[in-house]
Amino acid sequence: MSMENFAPLMFAALVVVLLVGFPVAFSLSALGLACGFFAVEMGWFPASFMSALPLNVFGILSNELLLAIPFFTLMGAVLEKCGLAEDMLDSMGQLFGPVRGGLGYSVIIVGFILGAITGTVAGQVIAMAMISLPVMMRYGYDMRYATGVLAASGTITQLVPPSLVLIVMADQLGRSVGDMYKGAWGPSILQVLIFALYTFLVARVRPAHVPGVPRSARTLDGWALWAKCLRGIIPSAILIFAVLGSMGGLPWMEHAVATPTEAGAMGAVGALILAAIHRRLDWKLLKDSALGTMRVTAMVVFILIGSRVFSLVFQGVDGAKWVEHMLSDLPGGQIGFLLFVNVFIFFLAFFLDFFEIAFIILPLLGPVAHKLGIDLVWFGVLLCVNMQTSFMHPPFGFALFYLRGIADSLFKNGSLPRKVESRDIYLGAIPWVVMQLLLVLIVIFVPQTVTVFLDKEVEIDVDKVKIEAPVAPEDADEPDMDTDDLFKTEPAASAPGG
Repeated sequence: MSMENFAPLMFAALVVVLLVGFPVAFSLSALGLACGFFAVEMGWFPASFMSALPLNVFGILSNELLLAIPFFTLMGAVLEKCGLAEDMLDSMGQLFGPVRGGLGYSVIIVGFILGAITGTVAGQVIAMAMISLPVMMRYGYDMRYATGVLAASGTITQLVPPSLVLIVMADQLGRSVGDMYKGAWGPSILQVLIFALYTFLVARVRPAHVPGVPRSARTLDGWALWAKCLRGIIPSAILIFAVLGSMGGLPWMEHAVATPTEAGAMGAVGALILAAIHRRLDWKLLKDSALGTMRVTAMVVFILIGSRVFSLVFQGVDGAKWVEHMLSDLPGGQIGFLLFVNVFIFFLAFFLDFFEIAFIILPLLGPVAHKLGIDLVWFGVLLCVNMQTSFMHPPFGFALFYLRGIADSLFKNGSLPRKVESRDIYLGAIPWVVMQLLLVLIVIFVPQTVTVFLDKEVEIDVDKVKIEAPVAPEDADEPDMDTDDLFKTEPAASAPGG
């Protein structure tokens, strides 16, 4: 066997191992070590190549950017458990309820707001389903629409800054987190508008599926209702703007005053303050939030270690060159590459979590995208838009699993008048997956949806740069040169601000 044929076999073995279902981190480590020892025996690289693995792993884990993950996870866990979702859904539901599709609008808006401050799909879907699903069924909402909007609105959290996915994307692609956040604002807002437009069309075509809630069902009205809405939104908005603004993650912000790690720490403190404002801050909340943060952080670290073991050996047998040659030769250039990658990621997301895709697949795709002249911030946001569909794939989507579980619990405790069938959950998810894929196509063919908020690079036309040197006097033995005037450049007329 030659080394040229081993890289494709190693990649095929990776796919098989991932489909087995054993924890990905340990599967990657075992496969990487086994292939590494085999390569040493075949003489493809020396044993000293493998001895560098511990230092390599330590170098990856010492990356300060990864410290932002536990801070943002803690922020989301605290806000998820402090009752913020319940308060927002109750007030928004009463505000929009009398309008046809009003409960759907409220779920979409609250999903967007919670996505910006919690970042957890599981907690968001469960919290919104517990509050909104019984109300939707009580007032005659179509079951498939109700389950679809609840699951889809929970997945928005993967795209809305400060998403953990975007932090990992920035780290793997070597771009700033602030730029990745700026790029994600356009698609995330567009996703909300697409969901709202679909709800509006359903209300016009099939009004019986999304009826309005009688005004008599309101427990609050007038200024008291608006005050409750603002009491939930304003403190959350302040926290979002403070966290994102400090690291330059808001549109039209050019400078950052804090690193992502510092911003995450500030966000965690802000979440504790919000929990105290809602009078939900206690030891149980702190304990549950810390345990949830520990689980997510440990999972990320072990996946990162496993992916590093595999990628080191894979590159040692020239696997990166094999991937680059294979993807660079696809017909269609950039568009062909993007379509292939997005279809590949779409199906891969049936089986893998977004962390696994980001740590395993993204390091192989990033160099090829850069070689093809694709902006890596735009590329990362595009893949993030694609990966949010992984939570909605029937029948493998995790958001559907969460919804299935909470619907069964609500039926058993008498909160739901009838059992929610799996068929309704899966069929209800299909229109929302189609809308998510529509957003993928929009981002591909209208890249301005991502780049509109990014800082524009200053371009200098090198053909118009002039270098002038002073001429020495003819009667002087040694010319007296002023080094400040030695080089003068004339900026290009086309440069922004010139």
